Amino acid sequence: MVEDSVEGSAERWLSHIRVLLPSVLDKAQAASSGGPRGFAGRWKSVISKLACVSPCLTDLSCHPFFSKNALYREQLQSLAATLAEVVELAEVGVSGEPAVGKLQLQSDLDSVAGKLELNLRDCRLLIKSGVLGDTAVSAPLDGSSSIVELVARLQLGHPEAKHRAIDELLEAMRDDEKAVFAALGRNSVEALVQLLSATAIKIREKAVTAICLLAESGNYEVLLLCEGLLQPLIRMVESGSLVGREKALISLQRLSMFSDTARAIASHSGIRPLIEVSQTEDSIVQVAAAGVLKNLSAVVELRQSLADVGAIRVMIKLLDCSSLLGAKEYAAEFLQNLSSGCDNLRKTIVSEGGVRSLLAYLDGPLPQESAVAALRNLVALISTDSLISLGVLPRLAHVLKNGSLGAQQAAASAICRISAAAEIKKSLLEHGCVPLLAKLLEAKSSGAREAAAQAIAGLMAHKPICREVKRDDKCVASLVQLLDPGPMNTAKKYSVSCLLAVSSSKKCRRIMISHGAIGYLKKLVDMEVPSSKRLLERLEKGMLRSLLGMK
Repeated sequence: MVEDSVEGSAERWLSHIRVLLPSVLDKAQAASSGGPRGFAGRWKSVISKLACVSPCLTDLSCHPFFSKNALYREQLQSLAATLAEVVELAEVGVSGEPAVGKLQLQSDLDSVAGKLELNLRDCRLLIKSGVLGDTAVSAPLDGSSSIVELVARLQLGHPEAKHRAIDELLEAMRDDEKAVFAALGRNSVEALVQLLSATAIKIREKAVTAICLLAESGNYEVLLLCEGLLQPLIRMVESGSLVGREKALISLQRLSMFSDTARAIASHSGIRPLIEVSQTEDSIVQVAAAGVLKNLSAVVELRQSLADVGAIRVMIKLLDCSSLLGAKEYAAEFLQNLSSGCDNLRKTIVSEGGVRSLLAYLDGPLPQESAVAALRNLVALISTDSLISLGVLPRLAHVLKNGSLGAQQAAASAICRISAAAEIKKSLLEHGCVPLLAKLLEAKSSGAREAAAQAIAGLMAHKPICREVKRDDKCVASLVQLLDPGPMNTAKKYSVSCLLAVSSSKKCRRIMISHGAIGYLKKLVDMEVPSSKRLLERLEKGMLRSLLGMK
């Protein structure tokens, strides 16, 4: 019987196994030919695996540092224990004594064949992983296992050993994340992804925690996806523990920022599980699921699929009912994305009560830009009476006064889309929107300046608004600055339209001329900007009349 208590170095274990291996093979062959009927096939399987042991050990021992590596010694010890089991079973088979029943012997043979296969697999992994190289010996983590060795341990042996290895790897990540990440390669990622399918829940949870850290680092997206990560993550979202779901969703949220990954999540039937978990009680799971759905909604071809499975209704409910600010914000961004293209999707959002929900969101303390942008996309579908009765206009005025620059731009764009009706113009004037739009003409963002100029141009047909612009010297001066013919200025044509509307005023013409409007307009005429020639002629005519002393 092979002793399993041999102590000492890897060389002693290697020598011990090489001495014993021929005897083990002989006994296995004797059991195969003289043992109970029906087990010859199982013994042949064991013998074929035993025949692979010697060349495998030769490959391993060729590495110059194998004797200094604890993993090699552990594998030899495990192999010696398996060989001992083979001998015990062979002796039972040869003796023919009924020490165990046939079914038990059959089960034991299957078990020992599996252990031999595992030993051989683990030895091959040691070679593949590079753990026997010089790096593994010279790059310890706080005096314990090297990173390469830890990764190898994730793939070797039994679940208990893998559990200890993943614990140690997570601890190393917490202690020195950058150093660990710098040392991890493709084999590391592959090992972690494989552990997502482990039988033990705790191992799966810890593996997905490590993967989550890799995903959040921003350096491993390609490797993670190449190793087939998405399907295991989606399975974990569907049926994993709370911790597993949370880490899986955070990983998916990070990875789905890339449009190709977002498409892959959808193609792996990931949308429905995301919708289901986003309806759970308020938690990190809900926020992360909403974040993934928001990322998916940024991909144009996925929007209809999202709507078909009820995502619009779910996200509106999050906007209404979630107590988590992150979930609400992602829901607003989702609605912004889905309302930015197809009319049918916009109509669905309106019919599901999305406008009321967005307006309620605007009343809260959260960032407003996404909600205002979604509202901008929807206002054209809302009747004038509803716009007034729902309180859309005072909310837009509030955003113009207090919102971020992006929100102010979206509010100005919304006003452009609803300004045709006289009742809307009157209400906007009453809510003080005109001076707020005039102030936006001075914004640093060219997009915000253009939106403000376009909004004012759409309102100028209402005489009271036109009079208010005429009275605002600063507004007229700002509009002149927007005549700049430079390519970065996208508000030229709207500025020309506004200035033409107030050019009947002598005071306004004087302000335009004093701020250089004539020079700008001459260049705009050459660029064939609409109405620029007409405004130039009016200013030049007015200047000539002034020189001649005419009224």
